[in-house]
Amino acid sequence: MGKTEKRAYLDAIRDRYHAESKRAEKKGILNEFCSVCGYVRKYAIRLLSARTGPPKDRPPRVKRESPYGAPKLVAVLKRIWLAADQPCGKRLVALLPTWLPADESRRGRLSPELRARLLSISAATADRQLKPAKLKYPKKGLGGTKPGSILRSQIPIRTDFWDVTKPGYVEADTVAHCGDSLAGNFVWSLTMTDIFTTWTECRAVWNKGAQGVIAQIRDVESKIPFDLLAFDSDNGSEFLNHHLIRYFSNHPRSPKFTRSRPYRKNDNAHVEQKNWSHPRQLLGYDRLENPDLVPMINDLYANEFSLLQNYFQPSFKLEKKERIGAKIKKRYSRPQTPYQRVLACADIPEATKVRLATVFANLDPFALKAAIERKLKAIYKLVLVTSAGRQRI
Repeated sequence: MGKTEKRAYLDAIRDRYHAESKRAEKKGILNEFCSVCGYVRKYAIRLLSARTGPPKDRPPRVKRESPYGAPKLVAVLKRIWLAADQPCGKRLVALLPTWLPADESRRGRLSPELRARLLSISAATADRQLKPAKLKYPKKGLGGTKPGSILRSQIPIRTDFWDVTKPGYVEADTVAHCGDSLAGNFVWSLTMTDIFTTWTECRAVWNKGAQGVIAQIRDVESKIPFDLLAFDSDNGSEFLNHHLIRYFSNHPRSPKFTRSRPYRKNDNAHVEQKNWSHPRQLLGYDRLENPDLVPMINDLYANEFSLLQNYFQPSFKLEKKERIGAKIKKRYSRPQTPYQRVLACADIPEATKVRLATVFANLDPFALKAAIERKLKAIYKLVLVTSAGRQRI
C-alpha cells in the first residue's frame, strides 16, 4: 500500500474513529489501522486523533491567576530563598517554618491568609515562582588527595555498613583551596559529617599538616552534640599518618578508625556531598595562600556558618534503595535540619537537647547570614591583598 492509498484509508476511517464513544470500538479501529498500514501504535493514534475540519469556535480561555503569584508572597519567598543560599524547592518548603518567624520579626508580620498560603506552598510551585531568579553555579575545582601508602596496612578498609541508627559515625575529607594549581602552600578545609544526623563541621588547616588536622578534629569533637564513635576517611596523607593513629589509639572512647577503598569516592559519599554544599559554596574556588586566613576562616566555620548549616538548613536522607531491572529506585525522607534529627534521636541525652533548644531559641538566620557576609568580605579583602602582592613580585 502506497502513501496515497494510506492517506485515503486514513480519511475514510478517521470520522468513524471520532464518532465512536466506547473504548473497545476505538481500540478495534486502531488495531485494524495498524495492521493494514503497518504503523506503530503511537504514530497511528496521532494520525487518527488529528482533526482536519475547520476549527470550532470556542470562547477564549481565561487564564486563572495563581493564588501563589501575589507580589508580596513572591517577595518573601525570594528573600528567604536568597538568604538560605538558593535551596531547591523541597528544601525551601522544609525550611520556611523556621525562617519565616525571623523574617517577620524584621519586616513585619504577614496577614494570616498570606502566611498560611506561604506555609502551604508546594515545592513545585515554589520552584515555578522562583524560576526568574535562578542562578548558575560555578565550575568544579581540583582534587588534592594524594594516596598515603605507608600506613595502609595498619588502617582497615571499611567493608561493612556502619550502624547508622545512632549518631557518632563520622566521615571526614579535605578540600583544597588552591585555585587552578596544587603547587605551593595554601589553605585546606577539613569537613566532618555525621552519617545519622548529617551534623557537619568544617575547619581550616594550613597545608593539611598532621598536627593541624588533629587539632581541628579535637576542636570539632568538643563542639558536636554526641560522642565520636567511629572515624572514616579517604587515603590522603593528612589522615594516613602515625599521629592520627596514635590519637585514636589513645582516645578515651577508642573510636574505630577506618579508611575507604582507594579511588572510590562513593565510599565517603556523605562527606563528599558536604564538600560541595559547605566549603565550596562558602569559599568558592579561589586560591587562599595566606596563612593569616586560617584563623579568620575557622572563626567563621566554628560560629556563624556552623549554626546556620546545622540549625536552619534542611537536607535529604536516603531511606530506601532498590533495583528494578536496569533502574535503581531511591526514596528519600522529608528534608530535616541536623538539629531536628538530633532532637528526634533517642540516643542523645535530654540535657544536650535542652542546651541545643536554648541555643536555637536565641538564633536569627538572617543575622547569621549577615555576619557570614561581613566575615567573608574581610577574608576576601585579605585574599585580594595577597594576590596583588604576589603579582607585584
